[in-house]
Amino acid sequence: YRNPSITVKELREITDTINEYTRFQSFENRVLKNAIEEINAHTSFNVSYEKVKKGRSIDSIVFHIEKKRRADDNSYKLEDTAFQVDKKQKEQSEAVLVKQAMESKYTRLLLDNMLLSPYEMTDTSLMAGLQAHVYPLYDELKALRGLNGVKDHLSYVRAKQEAYSKRNIAKYLKKAIEQYLPTVKLQDLEQPERASVRGKGEIHE
Repeated sequence: YRNPSITVKELREITDTINEYTRFQSFENRVLKNAIEEINAHTSFNVSYEKVKKGRSIDSIVFHIEKKRRADDNSYKLEDTAFQVDKKQKEQSEAVLVKQAMESKYTRLLLDNMLLSPYEMTDTSLMAGLQAHVYPLYDELKALRGLNGVKDHLSYVRAKQEAYSKRNIAKYLKKAIEQYLPTVKLQDLEQPERASVRGKGEIHE
């Protein structure tokens, strides 16, 4: 159920290898497989992938992400039908959110501003959280200030980012936009003509 798909072009952009390892086999061996091995060895996830062809070349990669089983994972609940139904519904909802987040322009902006890394994109809980709780707020800002307003906000957030925030980037980003949005809305109430003008507001000063 956790099968995000990313084009090879996007992967090369994310890993900054557009002009390196021009043959896919080299890219796969030097970049893709190494990253997968690191994730499988040092995180609570098992990741595999399959290559999707378009014509004669590899067009995209479908990642299969599963959480590793732990000895204390309450295995007895596997026999609880109600628990299983609820668990499946949550997994399906999360899978939808993850897919939407992977395809979102805001994910690209976070990557561009180094507020999110390709490694963190394998964290399905993080990606689902961004889609559910952060990206709707970016939609509000976009409606008020346009996409450039969102870009300016993220650029500012990146410039002011503290090291501690990296431990919970979704919470940090949510707090930042929740603090900024009221300022933007207040500006538009006080000076309607500013609604079409990009502004940073007091929180950005």
